[in-house]
Amino acid sequence: MSDKPKSTLKRVKTGAFERRFSMARAGFVAGTRLAAQSAGNMFSAKDQRAGKQKQILSKQAHYLADEIGKLKGSIVKIGQMMALYGEHFLPVEVTEALHTLEDDTAALEWATIHKELVQELGDDRLALLNIEETPLGAASIGQVHKATIISSGEQICLKVQYPGVAEAVDSDLSAVETLLRVMKLVPITEEFKAWFQEIREMMHREVDYDHEREKTKLFRERLKGDNRFVVPKVYDQFCSKRVVATAYEPGLNIDAADTKALSQQRRNQICSAALDLCWKEVFEWGEMQTDPNFGNYFVQLGNGIDEIDKIVLLDFGAVREFSDHTLIPGRKIVAAAYLHDDKMLLEAMDQLNLFRPNTPDDARRGLLKLCYMAIEPFADAERFPPPSYLLNDKNEYIWGDSNLPARLSMQAGLSAAGSNRHFTMPPRELMFLVRKIMGAYTFMSVLKAEIRGSDILAPYVAEPALSE
Repeated sequence: MSDKPKSTLKRVKTGAFERRFSMARAGFVAGTRLAAQSAGNMFSAKDQRAGKQKQILSKQAHYLADEIGKLKGSIVKIGQMMALYGEHFLPVEVTEALHTLEDDTAALEWATIHKELVQELGDDRLALLNIEETPLGAASIGQVHKATIISSGEQICLKVQYPGVAEAVDSDLSAVETLLRVMKLVPITEEFKAWFQEIREMMHREVDYDHEREKTKLFRERLKGDNRFVVPKVYDQFCSKRVVATAYEPGLNIDAADTKALSQQRRNQICSAALDLCWKEVFEWGEMQTDPNFGNYFVQLGNGIDEIDKIVLLDFGAVREFSDHTLIPGRKIVAAAYLHDDKMLLEAMDQLNLFRPNTPDDARRGLLKLCYMAIEPFADAERFPPPSYLLNDKNEYIWGDSNLPARLSMQAGLSAAGSNRHFTMPPRELMFLVRKIMGAYTFMSVLKAEIRGSDILAPYVAEPALSE
């Protein structure tokens, strides 16, 4: 959820006709401009044509993102998901524009939310609560209100889904697909259709509050003995298909000034816990939170002495299970990269059918090199040292100084591994797994961790762990 809203709305427009009309109009305007400007670009100097075409596409993509943002509701969330998981399908100019979409900070006015709560919970249950009318935060598909259970004094959060959002998901998805066809931004291949179906399934999970409630309970049970984490308690008596009630757990944002100002030791402890949780989800549970949004994490500060800082885990709507078809070779890729085992790494890639029949050896070797570079923060620094400026005097990796993403992009561009013609489209689940790990990288970088990643990963890539 976003910060406390600055304005209120009476309703979110979820009518299929008005939203389709708005999207069609935006697509027509952008498509007309794109076609006209592209035609004019044909008269540009040959060496300038490609660069100008990218600028033209970027400008119209940003126009479309602005129009999507005005509609609010599920379509904003769809755009955000496409930005996160669309780099294999959408032009980079389009994903960059979609990344500008943010959860709307305008909330629904209390009268509208109260009416929804009455419909979902009924007057009798609402009478048991004292609810604050000003929301704690608002996002694209719902908002959160703090409440107190009158009889016990317990403070809870009510996450309330906006009226009509769930019913608008399929209509909004159809409108987006139509827009992509009209704009001819991407070939509508079978691979694209499979990816778009994944976006559809993700959106339906996002609006399925029963799913979120059960996954919250599951993760709370899994982590109940681990004092590094807090998973809010679920209050079933105040839940419904459109409302999730959990314990109010205060905390600081991960990127808050006070969090980043903690001592190196305390930041390292928080980051070590986050990394351990990431690998636990991948190697032990086979089920993970796939949304890397920092809004899904808080930090509850200890005293720096005998009370440790804890990570509060929020919003389990994006939790998904992974199949063994992806998990087994995916785990093997991580282990093989950690061990620098060419044979194991190639076997795992073959299991995922990443190579085309005619993929040349230099492209295969290029992909191996990318994997070894990606695992750099977790490698044994003595056997496979990173650039010397990224190690402190304790041989700990300095995440805050790492330019790893830029080096990976450069290496991909320089090698045959950067050419899509040599590889098949990665399985959908693999893309989510990669995003999960990249989210952990960002977490470490923001808090400028200095830790030995190998100490955290090593227990998970031991043979017994891989054979399960």
